[in-house]
Amino acid sequence: MVRATRETLAGGGVVLAVPDGLSGSPLLRFERVTDRKWILRQGERPLIQGRSEGDGCCRDLHLRRLPGHRSPLPPLTAAAMRTGADWPHRYALWLEERGLGPLHYGRWLLTPRSTFVPGIWDCDLVQDWPDATLELLCGGGWHGVLPLRPLPAPDSSRVKAYRKHAREGTLAPVLLWWVSFLDGWLLLDGHDRAAAALAEGMQPACVELLRVPDDADWRATAEKITEAHEERVARLAERPAGPHAARERQVLDRGYADVISTLAYDASATPVFDRPRG
Repeated sequence: MVRATRETLAGGGVVLAVPDGLSGSPLLRFERVTDRKWILRQGERPLIQGRSEGDGCCRDLHLRRLPGHRSPLPPLTAAAMRTGADWPHRYALWLEERGLGPLHYGRWLLTPRSTFVPGIWDCDLVQDWPDATLELLCGGGWHGVLPLRPLPAPDSSRVKAYRKHAREGTLAPVLLWWVSFLDGWLLLDGHDRAAAALAEGMQPACVELLRVPDDADWRATAEKITEAHEERVARLAERPAGPHAARERQVLDRGYADVISTLAYDASATPVFDRPRG
């Protein structure tokens, strides 16, 4: 079990701060094999074998997914979904209790996610199994969803039950883990719910899990941004007063405030762990 302190966000969502030394290596983790190869493991079980080809901006990432993924969340009952729970907080609790996910030292943000660029849930949803190839391009990346098990057929019994929830608006969100070096998400929980929503012509409701900067890191960055902002304000004040001086100061201050307000919650790099010796 992982024990973390919580920070509730005013706009919805929660930040989990996992103390150093309490969680150890996460059960769900990426491990480096070589510079071009990695493995996603859950415990000792490999779930994905990844191998990249190419250099520079154009690279192909070849994946082989293996069976055995265990969801970090427990099964959801129909009654639980109809309660309209605060899903980011509920999922955060289960991630701590079950310990099957990627939580380890650092800060983790769970927040509802409803806005995606076009294509995330259709052409960029990886439905080939078990092998798939992702094209990783500079400036655009891949930016899709990678399921950890095959999506079930729309007419399977569980999906048909969930399709009714989708029509009623009571379908619980799926859990997505943002992985920075993939420039996309792993579908950690809710494969049946995702299939149900898609079968009904809907985009699945989502809770996004991502690692965010540690306090020391984002505060150090904030200090540098503040110093740069103060220098710009000082240079503006040294100029002869003009008709647009007040407007220019407002633009500077607004830009500074926007950057500082989101800095603690920007996505940070997903770690890749060294494989244990032996």
